[in-house]
Amino acid sequence: MFYWVVKAILGPFLHLVFRPWTEGADNVPREGPAILAGNHLSFADHFFGPLQIRRKVISLGKADYFTGSGIKGFFTRLFFSGVGTVPIDRSGGKASEAALRTGLRILREGHILGIYPEGTRSPDGRLYKGKTGVARLALESRVPVIPWAMVDTYEMMPPGRPLPKLGIRPGVRFGKPLDFSRYYGMEDDRLVLRAVTDEIMYALMELSGQEYVDKYAASAKVEMERAARAAAAKH
Repeated sequence: MFYWVVKAILGPFLHLVFRPWTEGADNVPREGPAILAGNHLSFADHFFGPLQIRRKVISLGKADYFTGSGIKGFFTRLFFSGVGTVPIDRSGGKASEAALRTGLRILREGHILGIYPEGTRSPDGRLYKGKTGVARLALESRVPVIPWAMVDTYEMMPPGRPLPKLGIRPGVRFGKPLDFSRYYGMEDDRLVLRAVTDEIMYALMELSGQEYVDKYAASAKVEMERAARAAAAKH
């Protein structure tokens, strides 16, 4: 219920101020489970991605969003609960398996599950290598995967910017559902998982128009931070 209250309040305001556009929303099924696999450019994706379809989108978010203290922690929990985020432990190992099971449960219940295969926001607006968890979910659940591309949200609200820029119209493109039935029963094959993930990322690249980088976004962030520290040390 809280999800729809937040959407009813924020939706008209965001449409009025930012005039977001959408393409291909009919590719999202009106009922039944599906995976929305999206690029992740900005914190603004949490607002404008789900805004463009009538169904509720449930996403998996790091547990840290729900454990903060004080006023900031309260509003952070309130926001992520309001946009349909389910907390998970993303530390790896058994935690990753628990996240997978949570995603499968959401899909078994007939919901739409939103996933960002890059695992974190792009540090520079480019599209980075996808993690294979989305492929395991797709093959184990046997539900359609719909590419979900955010456009211009990086320019509107790049990492570190607390408020979105005015004058930029964000967009969302939904691609045709991807069919991976030829791989059903092969979810334990690492090469298959990589092939499925790469196909999803290629579809996102075509929809978003982003440059693709064959490395993980988290690794790129570490490299950029090291380069920034090294440059600062020279001065």
